[in-house]
Amino acid sequence: MNGVAASPFLYRFDVARTALVIIDMQRDFVEPGGFGASLGNDVTRLQAIVPTVREVLLAWRAAGGLVVHTREAHAPDLSDCPPAKLQRGNPHLRIGDVGPMGRILVAGEPGNQIVPALAPVPGEIVIDKPGKGAFYATGLHEMLQGRGITHLVFMGVTTEVCVQTSMREANDRGYDCLLVEDGTESYFPEFKAATLAMITAQGAIVGWVAPAHHLIASLSP
Repeated sequence: MNGVAASPFLYRFDVARTALVIIDMQRDFVEPGGFGASLGNDVTRLQAIVPTVREVLLAWRAAGGLVVHTREAHAPDLSDCPPAKLQRGNPHLRIGDVGPMGRILVAGEPGNQIVPALAPVPGEIVIDKPGKGAFYATGLHEMLQGRGITHLVFMGVTTEVCVQTSMREANDRGYDCLLVEDGTESYFPEFKAATLAMITAQGAIVGWVAPAHHLIASLSP
């Protein structure tokens, strides 16, 4: 059994029963010239976590743990994109429109791919999710159950939207969840701070939070 010095208290897990879940580290969200940048967001905030996410990913692979990658992605005909999502807000570009890296949030497009530094390797699970949460309409819960997974460690973007939604979905399904605080980021720093506080409040009501170096130290023999 491994233990991570975390907030609000020690997080215990068994690597064999834990999956590392990396949420939506896609080119369109993270790279300059992508969809996120076209909306006026400062993508350098998201770019800055890539080395940390990679360091944790490599350590997790070395420990023999299961890895799950997600991409927010829709079918080319947008049949899996509800109107409420398609029409939300007033962006210059909407889902399915042609952006700087191909059609926005459409499976198979260049911008929809995970950044090269974090690219999946054979044997890792890759989930294309039509919603914000990793469990909605994906079959992820069944995949994890089939592998005996009981604990999840989260990284990725953005903290307050897809990461937090996925953690709350996981919590409702009985998983004990840890968020790597320097392995997640938001375009809005105040949103990230608020999310970390909400997750750990009331005795880890949603989950635990810890820095990457604490998690990596817990994986050492």
